[in-house]
Amino acid sequence: MASTLTLPAPVQRFFALFPLHTYPPVPVPVRFPLVKPTLWIAPPRSSVHLDPSLSSDLLSADVECLKWQAYIALRGLSDIAVRWDISPEGGLDGRLPNLHVPASGDSQTQLLPSHGIPAWVDGRVPGPVDALEGYKDEQARDESHAWVSLLEGTVHAALSLSQAPPSFLSALLQSDSKRARSIEAILSPPPAPLTGFSSLFPSFGTNVTLSAVQTRYAEAIASLSERLGTDKWFLGSENPTALDALIFAYLHSILHSRHTTRIEVTRRVNLVTWERRIRAQVQATFCVA
Repeated sequence: MASTLTLPAPVQRFFALFPLHTYPPVPVPVRFPLVKPTLWIAPPRSSVHLDPSLSSDLLSADVECLKWQAYIALRGLSDIAVRWDISPEGGLDGRLPNLHVPASGDSQTQLLPSHGIPAWVDGRVPGPVDALEGYKDEQARDESHAWVSLLEGTVHAALSLSQAPPSFLSALLQSDSKRARSIEAILSPPPAPLTGFSSLFPSFGTNVTLSAVQTRYAEAIASLSERLGTDKWFLGSENPTALDALIFAYLHSILHSRHTTRIEVTRRVNLVTWERRIRAQVQATFCVA
């Protein structure tokens, strides 16, 4: 039903002074055209003087991002792009890595958090999903959980202590998402408090000594070397597993640190040789976005 109400002529003349113009949408410039799956990572160590022809420059200096790079490579995928110009605040949940997947067929462009990467990889790798997650038996799969706890606890604590602490100004301006977990939260079991039950003061603080962490770290690396032996993959698996990706990330980060913690790894020939072999495969998987 058409409206019979009309604006008075003076009002129409006033509105005519402010005509409504509709403009076409402005195209958004795309700095990195998404033509292949792209992994958002923390910057590599040599990102300042990057040579795109050297794939060794594309391994992230962050052990968490490097773990997922190794996971994708060891699952057999290739031609994956990486970019590191996005801060963790720009990623999903304020964390990196993220995987940016281009549109394919009926599916639209997707941005996946790190915990969504395994499902995406399973969809790209032919064959059924292994209930044992690539391990030879249930005992090996259960044992892998203990190794993950050791790596993400003792070894991660030693790696964190080997890195130079940020300056006071940097720590003051650093966002919460970029702050590393405290050593007390990493170690398992957690360290004892500074004061005991017999103290007159309530329990406070934590009793964490560098020598204690280094002793546990040396024992962990020795156990890791002994468990690998001359096998191709850890725990005697026929194919690489998620544990191999995690171990590579820590070994690579330790070997490329400038701290004395790297000595424990360099003394084990089998660990150094194994890391070099996996590094070549991971480097060949990625390219610059």
